Amino acid sequence: MRVVLDSNVINAAFAARGLCAEVFELCVVEHNIIISEHILSEVQEKLVDKIRLPQKIVQDIITYLREQSEILIPEKINIFICRYKDDLNIIGTALSGKAKFIITGDNDLLTLKRYKDVKIVTPRNFWLHLRG
Repeated sequence: MRVVLDSNVINAAFAARGLCAEVFELCVVEHNIIISEHILSEVQEKLVDKIRLPQKIVQDIITYLREQSEILIPEKINIFICRYKDDLNIIGTALSGKAKFIITGDNDLLTLKRYKDVKIVTPRNFWLHLRG
């Protein structure tokens, strides 16, 4: 299955052991992760500035993400779909990659629940969907 992992889920996966790490590992092994340069940039920025990981470790993570993911250019979508411009890139990436899910902790995206054929879910709901 093709999925987009939002930067907040990826960052949480590398910040601590927990559900996001489990979801990330499951997606690497069993699914196709779709990301964009925008998502990679957000991941890198947050891992350095908020989580304060050393630059070398962050570069290793970005390299790993590039190896494990399909990197696409986000499709252009209507700017009125969501409040934040950055969220348009997440949805556009999902559309470009024909993803079935966007996995995110972003409440602004989660309120949409779906955009076209893409379901927008929390890591917990994705986990339950796969295990249920």
